[in-house]
Amino acid sequence: MRRLSAASSLLLLTAIAGAACSGDGPGEPDDGADALAQQLAAALEVAIAADPAEGEPHPLDVVAFRSADSAAVAKDLDAIVADMDGIVPDVSLGEVATTADTGRATLEWSWPVVEGEHPWTYDTEAELARTGERWSVTWAPSLVEPSLMDGDVLDAVTQPTDRGDLTGAGGEVLVTERPVVRVGIDRIRVPAAAAPASARALARLVGIDVAPYVKAVRNAGERAFVEAISYREGEVPAEVTAQIRNIEGGWQIGDEVALAPTREFAAPIIGRVGPVTAEMVAEDPEAYQPGDIAGVSGLQARYDDQLRGSDGRIVYAVPQDPEGKKRALYTHQAQPGKPLALTLDRRLQSLAEEVLGGVTPASALVAIRPSDGAILAAANGEGTGGLNYATFGQFAPGSTFKIVTSLALLRAGLTPDSPVRCTPTTTVDGKRFKNYSDYPADAIGEIPLRRAIAESCNTALIGARGELDDGDLAAAAASLGLGIDHDLGFPAFFGEVPAPASETEGAASLIGQGKVLASPMVMAAVIASVQAGETVVPRLVEQVDVEVPGEAAPLTTGEVRQLRTMLRQVVTEGSGQALADVPGGPVIAKTGTAEYADGGSIETHAWMVGAQGDLAVAAFVQTGESGSQTAGPLLEEFLRGAR
Repeated sequence: MRRLSAASSLLLLTAIAGAACSGDGPGEPDDGADALAQQLAAALEVAIAADPAEGEPHPLDVVAFRSADSAAVAKDLDAIVADMDGIVPDVSLGEVATTADTGRATLEWSWPVVEGEHPWTYDTEAELARTGERWSVTWAPSLVEPSLMDGDVLDAVTQPTDRGDLTGAGGEVLVTERPVVRVGIDRIRVPAAAAPASARALARLVGIDVAPYVKAVRNAGERAFVEAISYREGEVPAEVTAQIRNIEGGWQIGDEVALAPTREFAAPIIGRVGPVTAEMVAEDPEAYQPGDIAGVSGLQARYDDQLRGSDGRIVYAVPQDPEGKKRALYTHQAQPGKPLALTLDRRLQSLAEEVLGGVTPASALVAIRPSDGAILAAANGEGTGGLNYATFGQFAPGSTFKIVTSLALLRAGLTPDSPVRCTPTTTVDGKRFKNYSDYPADAIGEIPLRRAIAESCNTALIGARGELDDGDLAAAAASLGLGIDHDLGFPAFFGEVPAPASETEGAASLIGQGKVLASPMVMAAVIASVQAGETVVPRLVEQVDVEVPGEAAPLTTGEVRQLRTMLRQVVTEGSGQALADVPGGPVIAKTGTAEYADGGSIETHAWMVGAQGDLAVAAFVQTGESGSQTAGPLLEEFLRGAR
């Protein structure tokens, strides 16, 4: 509960006076001591909640104090509760006992020091006295808390909790509290009038948006530290260290923040921890207050309740004498956050990011363990601009989708040796389709299906469309893990195989274009399903159970054997021959390209998927030459490094 506005304070003040007093003035209610005690309890609560403007009535003005005026009492009370972080108690009246001219009233206090936890409760006693028909109350700090003496104040101190770690494969810690340097404006060190200029200078120095930061500093309390940016320990730019001392109020604070091993490590997926945003406070004011540190993106935000734990709080009685010893009146121990277990393999994730390190266009690489669907790596290249293409990208998969088309044709009765006709071009409803520019001339004509897949002949698969009925392609995709959504506990796109609206669109779908979409994650799942011999559903968050959906027809032993044979031929004789000498067991693979419009030009998505042993990988580059030339070397480098 926070302090009330001046207008709300005035309304409550009027209500207190009207409800409890029907005599000639303050201190002269018909109900005598009882009414005065009721006024006192209500006025103390409202006074602590209120923040009346200068010159406005104060809630304590309705209470008759003995040997003190309400202004002096209000000043003492404000000093006592100033460091209670705006927490407002419930003050209720207990027993009132009187003699002819004296009395005692019990005040029952309940402070919600920690939201959702048992409040801090205690009783105090107010001494009442009557002079003639007028009752009054003696003011003392012990009215607020029984052990307080003159000059003592209350201080609520937050005890930060330890945020839960994020762990990876084998329980290895991926994200934990690591030392940082927080750079910002310390409002204590700069006058209010000069603070905006200091904020402007600091924002420019550290390279953040100026206007929002100036606004945050202007609106902050006079004792607040307003962070502009934080750096890992040892990574503060030299110019920041040198120039911040010239900015009035500019300051650096050592701290610890939940961080991954490196700044880039699975950053778009894991997310980050930092000061809560204004939007977070507005959406959930019970959970977040300005200045709180919490997960603000990615998994850190989604699982913030679990990871954040709860801060502890200690309420101290602090004596006026600086040499005096403060006394703990209430203690609530901090509850550490619970860890979040992920399947990511630290070595393989780092390897994937290293592989993508030199790629300029947007890129992604995902590695899955076929035996259980665990995502071992989900990396995004710098060209994504911090977006999560790896598990949530939505792109035409091009010829990698021919794995799905192959399964659909096998289920329609074809075999790897069934003849199909590969022509240089084919036209469907006026739309001309062709093969890629350097398609081998000796693979033109009537060829077996397995060679059409190995060489990636578009026209052959489009020509076989008559073998399929409506829904066959989507059903085959589902069996390979594509096209059926799941809640995996993180942003994941499972692809789309919509029913075609025209014959042309249906032809394009067979070669992974038209309206067919996929993410690198789901294409890794497709080839993982072939490698595993069953539908693979990726998983990343260990505590989230995943199951194969019932509408996905299981793969048969014959289908798996035939698909592996064709995808192995891609490596031994087709467009994936660069993988033929990768050390270890046999590699199966499929290359893919997909055209897309970029402004006034046509560009090419480059894909390659592959599997070896208990590892399935998808590599994607948003703009490249072809699957084999652009994505292929990335997949090869990863497979070699993963050994």
